[in-house]
Amino acid sequence: MAAAFNLDRGQRLVIDTAQLDWLPSPAPGVWRKPLEREDVERGQVTSIVRYDAGAGFAPHSHPNGEEILVLSGTLADDAGTYPAGTYLRNPPGSEHAPFSPRGCELLVKLNQFQPGDRLRVRIPSHAVAWQHDVEHGIELLLLHRCGRERVRLERWPPGARLADHIHLGGEEVWVLEGAFGDADGRYPAGCWVRLPPGSRHRPTTDQGCLLWVKSGWLGPPLDAPSNPASNPASNPAT
Repeated sequence: MAAAFNLDRGQRLVIDTAQLDWLPSPAPGVWRKPLEREDVERGQVTSIVRYDAGAGFAPHSHPNGEEILVLSGTLADDAGTYPAGTYLRNPPGSEHAPFSPRGCELLVKLNQFQPGDRLRVRIPSHAVAWQHDVEHGIELLLLHRCGRERVRLERWPPGARLADHIHLGGEEVWVLEGAFGDADGRYPAGCWVRLPPGSRHRPTTDQGCLLWVKSGWLGPPLDAPSNPASNPASNPAT
């Protein structure tokens, strides 16, 4: 596999991660499925990571931050334990030694923080209140925002039909549960979808779905960081 791949963020990309093989990492018992990568062990990376029970990394730092969604199991480090559904942001320059006592799977994005974004985040999505988006008929949980970048969870009921809309700043979607679709295809659980800036679609779901969504950051330069706790209902849906 080439060192760099899938980094042209002007191109639409859909990856069914169930079709990918697990690749070993430098830490014994930790496995990865790279989705996009700048280099083998440095630069910008998006990947699915699996820890075997008891596996972990030695202490290390993240020069431009680390973003994690715990998909299953429990992740831990010297600051605490993080069960499935926890969203984490370790800011640029932070250091930790993550491990998993019983195993876990994670969605991980490395070195992709916006300039000036140094907020440390720990959000257990199962233990905080979601908001109802009356306009779109879905539930939202804002996880983070910085300028026009928005990271959130979206829960769509069966039969949800969103209006046709444009993603001026692009969007990434990880399908956690169920499936959604648009004119270009259907995306079941385990799919990672990257929509380039200016892309347009009309998403729907028959069975309902739970999505992790990151939008806005693939477009023009972002504004100054802002408080993720303010005005969460202003976020657009996928």
